[in-house]
Amino acid sequence: MRFGLGRFKNRKLPAAPPLQVRLRGDVAAEVDAGPQIATLPKVEQISDFHCVTTWSRLGVRWTGVRFADFYHTIAIPMAEPDPQARLVVFHGLDGYRCAMNLDDLLASDDVLLATALDGAPLGVEHGAPLRLIAPAHYGYKNVKHVVRIEFLKSRRGYRFPLPYPSLMDHPRGRVALEERARFLPNWLIRPIYKLFVPKAVRKS
Repeated sequence: MRFGLGRFKNRKLPAAPPLQVRLRGDVAAEVDAGPQIATLPKVEQISDFHCVTTWSRLGVRWTGVRFADFYHTIAIPMAEPDPQARLVVFHGLDGYRCAMNLDDLLASDDVLLATALDGAPLGVEHGAPLRLIAPAHYGYKNVKHVVRIEFLKSRRGYRFPLPYPSLMDHPRGRVALEERARFLPNWLIRPIYKLFVPKAVRKS
């Protein structure tokens, strides 16, 4: 069973989606970077996963390529993003999308484009064939089934795919600073988000 927001988790996806990642946006050339991503050196890491709705899973073992390696080895030479394109939007095959600041993606070596979980290739329930893993940021920023990456100079070209983006899509979403909502305080937003914790998580 796929986990996540019902609007997206209930959409039918291929059991083994092909690795196709289109680079678009404010770039000199639009390219398919899937074949090149597959050639980058793989790394393995253990990191924690924090959901914005207040639950966490600790010690998750991911395998993938570092986003920094992808950006410097593939995105810059092949697509040539505009130097002012500091917003990166990840699009999933299921229609979901979310934005990250390029500076946050490059700030740490633990930001991955993941291809495996616990030593096995990603299944469709965990984001196959490729998903973003940014441990310092809440889980909704960690887009599954990545098929397109856009580099944008302005947020005007980006729209969060759910209502009330000011409530559900913080521009950065950093866990350490509890950046759950752009305008609402945590004392108010935490109880609201807890209502969305899955029953299976509550029981555990």
